[in-house]
Formats: sequence, C-alpha cells, structure tokens
Amino acid sequence: MADTSRRNSRRLRRPISQINVVPFIDVMLVLLIIFMITAPMLQQGVEVDLPEAQAEALETEERSREPIVVTVTAGGAMSVNQGPMANEPLAGPELIAIVQEILAGTPAVQTYVRGDRNVDYGRVMDAMVALQRAGAGRVGLLTEPPRDAN
Repeated sequence: MADTSRRNSRRLRRPISQINVVPFIDVMLVLLIIFMITAPMLQQGVEVDLPEAQAEALETEERSREPIVVTVTAGGAMSVNQGPMANEPLAGPELIAIVQEILAGTPAVQTYVRGDRNVDYGRVMDAMVALQRAGAGRVGLLTEPPRDAN
C-alpha cells in the first residue's frame, strides 16, 4: 500500500516543461510604453510653415552627407541643421563660420534654405547670402507640395 501511494505522488509531481512567458510579456509592454512616450521627443528641428509651390523635385545624387539646411523662422531667426549649434538661433557671422566648417569637410554637399511663409523676404535673402559667403556654390529653396483641393 505504501508503494502505490509513492508511485501516485511521483506521478503528480512531474516537472512542467512549459516556459512561463508572462514576465516576458510584462517587460515587452513596459518597453512599448516607454518607446511610445519617447519617440515624439526624438524629433529635432525648427517648426516652420513652408510655402506651397508646384515645382519639380530636385534630382538628388547619392551623397554620404545630409544636405545643409538653413531655416528662417517666422520671427526671422536663422538656424542650421548641422554642426555644434544645430537648430539653435544664429547670427549671420556664426552661421557663416559653421557652414564654412561643414563645407571644408565635404565641399559638394547640397545647401537649402527653408523660409517660413510669413517671414520677410529679406531674411530669406540674408540666409542665402550667408550660405554663398560661406562657400556654397548653389543654394536651393525648400517648399511643400500643394495640398489637393479634393
């Protein structure tokens, strides 16, 4: 009788060979929440309201560097997307020095100006002149494609 009770208890205490995935799911949900909260904060740049234009897109060559983009905000402040003071308001001489430094490493990098729709045209021209003084051969203007009226 004692032998049969030992055999029954051994059958009841067999090891379970399944993996418990509940802790894994908990960790993944926490990571998902963290990434959902931090992803919008990773976007950098200066917010401008670009004018719309029906223009052909520029042909871009494969380049190892991203283009230099000088942004002119509605208040007239200028900033550049690269360098030590990326997306910080800059005066004309600071902008020229930073762009010269970038162009020294890669002289063939493309240069653009993003001017807010409501900024004085003279400020956009100041940005273009600063890029040319820094050594940029060709300067393009960025716009947004027109929204469909449909």
